Amino acid sequence: MKKQHKFTALLLGLSLFFSACGNTQQEETLSEEDIILTFSVGTMVADFFATQTAMVTPTAASTNTPLPTNTFLPPPTVANTQLPLPTWTFAPVFPTGVANIALTPTVTGTPPTATPNTGALAFGCNNAALVRDANYPSGTTVSPGEDFTKTWKVQNTGTCDWQYNYTMAIVVDNDFDSSWGRLGRDVKPGDWAEVSVSLSAPNNDGVYTGSWRMADSGGNPFGATLSVTIIVP
Repeated sequence: MKKQHKFTALLLGLSLFFSACGNTQQEETLSEEDIILTFSVGTMVADFFATQTAMVTPTAASTNTPLPTNTFLPPPTVANTQLPLPTWTFAPVFPTGVANIALTPTVTGTPPTATPNTGALAFGCNNAALVRDANYPSGTTVSPGEDFTKTWKVQNTGTCDWQYNYTMAIVVDNDFDSSWGRLGRDVKPGDWAEVSVSLSAPNNDGVYTGSWRMADSGGNPFGATLSVTIIVP
């Protein structure tokens, strides 16, 4: 209703305004009331058109659309599974072209003492074993050129008696100029006796060794090797 009344008043004002403008002869004879009314109508017309323009012109909504929020994907989860360490097996590596070398184990403890085969030392039914040194043990010091007699205690390990005329045979004698006599008596199997050689020490200083064996009446050696080692200072 207010819009209709305003529109009616506007038409009335426009009619008066154009009537006044069309009659130029009466412009000079307008009264003060007519001037005020004409000014009021013009103001009202300007307000009307301003209001209609504001109603027709759409106002853009000033709404700020928020920017999208960056969403970061979670880092990939890596399974913390450790592979088992490899098991190393020792294997010897030999150079190319060289035959495999047999690894010799280290010997520990006390090695066994070799037992001589006394039977291999026999000649016929005669055999002999060394019991001990009767004098001049190994390493005895002897003066240069000294004459001495070396004696061993031996046992008859054969199957027949030793005859009184059994003697000695040289194995090694490069320094002593040795000599000996006869056994001088019979020795039954299992019994022991002393046998000797006469020696002369070398004149030069040093270590000297000589070896002998018993011999039957035919000069055939038998039994264990009997040795002497001396030191000439």
